[in-house]
Amino acid sequence: MNNSEWAESYFPIYTADSIQSLYSTSTMPIHRIHENLTVLLAVSSGKGSLHLDDHIYELTDGIVILIPAKSDVVIQGNQMHPLHIYTLSISTQEQKKSLPMEAMGRSSVLAAGTLIEFYEPTIATQLEELYMYRLPGNEVRHMRNQILFHQVLMSLLERMEAKYIASEQPSMERSILFMENHFSEKITTEGLSEIAGVSRSHYSTLFKQLTGFAPNEYLSRLRVHRAKELLIGGSASLREIALKVGYKDEFYLSRRFKQQTGESPSGYTRRRPSQQVAVWCAPYASHLMLLGVEPAVVISESSEYVSTEGVSPPQTIHFIHSDSSPEQIKSVLLDANIELIIAANQHLHMNGLSSERLRSIAPIVEIAWMELGWKEHLRFIAQAIQRLEKAEQWLADFEREEQQAREAIQTSPIVNETLTILVIKPDTLQIYGIRNVGYVMYQSLGLRPSAKIAQEIERFGDQFHSVTIQLSQLQDYEGTRMLVIVFPDEKGSKAHSEGIFNSEYWKGLEAVKRNRIYHLEQEEWIPYNPVSIRLQLGRAVSLWTAIQ
Repeated sequence: MNNSEWAESYFPIYTADSIQSLYSTSTMPIHRIHENLTVLLAVSSGKGSLHLDDHIYELTDGIVILIPAKSDVVIQGNQMHPLHIYTLSISTQEQKKSLPMEAMGRSSVLAAGTLIEFYEPTIATQLEELYMYRLPGNEVRHMRNQILFHQVLMSLLERMEAKYIASEQPSMERSILFMENHFSEKITTEGLSEIAGVSRSHYSTLFKQLTGFAPNEYLSRLRVHRAKELLIGGSASLREIALKVGYKDEFYLSRRFKQQTGESPSGYTRRRPSQQVAVWCAPYASHLMLLGVEPAVVISESSEYVSTEGVSPPQTIHFIHSDSSPEQIKSVLLDANIELIIAANQHLHMNGLSSERLRSIAPIVEIAWMELGWKEHLRFIAQAIQRLEKAEQWLADFEREEQQAREAIQTSPIVNETLTILVIKPDTLQIYGIRNVGYVMYQSLGLRPSAKIAQEIERFGDQFHSVTIQLSQLQDYEGTRMLVIVFPDEKGSKAHSEGIFNSEYWKGLEAVKRNRIYHLEQEEWIPYNPVSIRLQLGRAVSLWTAIQ
C-alpha cells in the first residue's frame, strides 16, 4: 500500500429507520412492538412495564432499553402515571461482501441480539428532539439530526461495553474455557454448570446464547477439529488420534467425524486443501496465494503485504484489523464458514486469543513467525493445504535464481566489502539482521555484514530480525557500504530522519564520507514472503551490478 493510500474501516453502517412517540393512556394502556430491526426504547415520563418472554422490566423516567430485532414485546402503562416513550428503529448494514482489499471488517455490536437496559435520561431527551424534527426543513437541521443519532449510538456502545465488563459472563466464560482446555477428558453438563454456578437447565440456555452451540455440540466441534489438526500433521494413526481427542476408539471418532462434517476422516485427508482458509498474518496470505489458494479471511494490522507484484490481486478476501475484539473476530470467522485457520501463537496472544479459544470454529495450524524463516513458513503452509510439491518446485527454482544472482554480482566491489542495513523509524534506530532485506543481502547473495551483525547472525540465525541502537552506536555497526530505509510516521512524513542525517555521528561514518549510502523504499524491501523476496533479489542484483 503506497503512502498516499489509506485503509478504510468498514464498520457497520447504522441508520435511523423510523421514530415513534407512544402514549399509554386509560383508553390504550398496552402497546405491542414487533419489528425486524433493533429498537431503542426510551422513557420520557410516567411509569409502566415491558414484557419480553418470561421477563418483566420496570419502566420509569430515563430508562432506556435496547430491544433485539424480531422480539415480541408488550408495553403496559400505569393508569396513575401515564407512560410516554419514544422508540427508534435502528437499521444495521453489515459490509461483508465484496470488500476492497484494504477494508477492515467489523461485526455489528448493536445487532448482537441481547436486550440491554440502563438509566440514561439524556437519550430520552435526544430522542424527543429527533422526533420533533423528524421531518427536517433544511440541511442544517438534517445534519443536526445525524449528529444526534450518532451521539445516541455512542452512548449505547459505551454502555454496552461497560455492561459486558460488569456482567456475570466471566463465570460462564470460565466453564467454556475449562471445556476448551480439557475437551479430551470426560466432561459433563453438570460439571460445567457447577463451574458456572448456575442450574444445569439454565446453563445450556446461557451456553447457547454465548456460543451459538449446545454444550455437547461445542464439545464435539473441539474434538473433531483437533482430530483434523492431527490428520493434517500426519504423525498419528486414527486410533491414536481418537484417544488424544477424547474418544474411546477410531470407530467412535469416525462416527462423530462424519456426523459433524459429512465425510470420514480418510475422506477429509483426501479432500484437502480447504478452500475457506483464514490466516492471522498478512505474509501468510501471500504464501497461500503463491500456492494457488486465496484466503477467505486475513486478520492483520495491514493488508500491504498481500498486494504483491507478481501475485494476482486478491478478489474476495475479507480483511479484519488485528485490533478487533476477540468476539468480533470469532463472529467473522464463523460467518465465513472457515475450514482452517493458519496462525502464529504470538499473533493470537496479541488479540487475547489462543488455539484453544478458536478450535471450536475450525482446526488450527500453528506456524511460528519469528522462530522460522520464510522458506519454512512456505513449507509448513504448503503441507497444511497439500501443496508441498508445488512449494518445493518454487523453492528449487528460486535457489537457481539465487545462484545466478551470486554469479552476476561477482565483479561488483560489494563482494569484497561489508554491508550495514540501517532502518530509521519515527522513534527508533535499528540495524537489520537476516530477515526482510537482510535475507536477500546476507543469505541469497552471500554479502558480508559488519562484524557485530555477523556475530548476531551466527548466534540466532533466521530468528535475528534486528537490533535497536542509539545514534551514538552507529559507528560500532557501520560497514563500508550502508543501505538506509526510512519508515514514515503516521502522517506519512519522514522528517524525523533529518535529525539523524544532520548529526555528527552520521557525518562521521566512512560510508557517508565516501558517498556509499543507498536509500531504499520500505514498500519494496521490507515485505517478508516468497514473492517479495524474489523481487528483492532482482532489485539487489540491479543495485550492485550498477555500482563502481
